[in-house]
Amino acid sequence: MLSPSLEDYLEEIYRFLDQQGYVRITDIAEKLNVSLPSVTKAVQKLGKRDYLEYQRYKNITLTEKGKKIGNFLVTRNKLLREFLLVIGSDCNKEKEAEAMEHYLSQKTVEAITSLVEFFKENPKYQQELLDFQDEFKIERSSQNDFQDDLK
Repeated sequence: MLSPSLEDYLEEIYRFLDQQGYVRITDIAEKLNVSLPSVTKAVQKLGKRDYLEYQRYKNITLTEKGKKIGNFLVTRNKLLREFLLVIGSDCNKEKEAEAMEHYLSQKTVEAITSLVEFFKENPKYQQELLDFQDEFKIERSSQNDFQDDLK
């Protein structure tokens, strides 16, 4: 099992390799806003656990295990951003998904997947949810105004 930090590194390595075909230590450091030595240490740990192959000043390549887990991590992150969009969350979806992703069980990820798919196939129900949320916000706002008047 990977720590949340190592998951982040593996996820970004997978993304870079998928999008541009190569990844450098500096790319990862810039994306994750960490130091070069931190990336090197993480890459070495991932290498020892057979997620990737890395030699100093050479390309980073993912093993089959690394590709499989990397794909899962990227897919999970995308799913959570999509979930936040579907439920009408008014937040920074990238940051929110990042905060959530490391602590969800596989069963919860599967439940979120089915909910997102349900709303995709049944957009009228998604709209009902969004309408309900709008009404709820108005109702809550009115209650807060009333409570303020009581003070």
